[in-house]
Amino acid sequence: MSFKTILVHIDSGKRCSVRVDVAIRLAFQHDAHLVGLQALAPFEPPGYVMAEMGPAIIEAQKQVAANEIARAEAEFTKQTSDAGLRNVEWRNAIDDPVEAMTLHARYADLIVIGQADPADHLHAPVDFPERLVLAAGRPVLILPAIGSFPTIGKRILVAWNPSREATRAVTDAIPLLRLADKVHVMAVNPKAGEHGAVAGADIGLYLARHGVRVEVKTDHGAEIDVGNELLSRAADLDADLIVMGGYGHSRLKEWVLGGATRTILESMTVPALMSH
Repeated sequence: MSFKTILVHIDSGKRCSVRVDVAIRLAFQHDAHLVGLQALAPFEPPGYVMAEMGPAIIEAQKQVAANEIARAEAEFTKQTSDAGLRNVEWRNAIDDPVEAMTLHARYADLIVIGQADPADHLHAPVDFPERLVLAAGRPVLILPAIGSFPTIGKRILVAWNPSREATRAVTDAIPLLRLADKVHVMAVNPKAGEHGAVAGADIGLYLARHGVRVEVKTDHGAEIDVGNELLSRAADLDADLIVMGGYGHSRLKEWVLGGATRTILESMTVPALMSH
């Protein structure tokens, strides 16, 4: 099991080059083919604008989009070429970014995107990460909107509960887990009987059989919510990646009542790999 195709989201935001740099390093690490995809939402002016300005505004917007695509492709090509990466492909689409990324994700092993940044919302919808995690059917590596990431996957914190989403995330992350120096599996407030005889023991053995150097810890009676407990534990361990299931509850319930996915997506301090 390995990552052989990595898909990275390209936009004109200020953090795009950081995202591409991480994707390049992962491509080298896993001997993977790297695909850069820029998706620009189609320009759909209100009817009154069309009535006032006619088709000229559509043509002008098409030219703006073409110029942006050419600029982004040139930057992506230069960044990958300067790094010496040869297995590279450029794609673009005039489509909703989530729908375009979801379609191309069908043929990738890993997706690399950035955390939503309200100050940079013109380049990607503010709900882009959450929608993509739910739709992609692939693991999504989300990078925080601030900071640099000299390493990703040396020290990994796995948020474990016996849910379908967490199981998928752990399995999807095995190519990274096997290369890690240390993997900490953390079960927060495990319910009796949910995890087997000893909470975390079975997932620890499962990962060990895959060659993962793993340490399991249970956290009982946490006084803060699970998401913040994970961020606190990640800081204590100097973790450079959190692996977790995304949206174990319904999306609406998590965003109205709170939940670990929501907390991580809003307040992440280290990259997170999520699967749904």
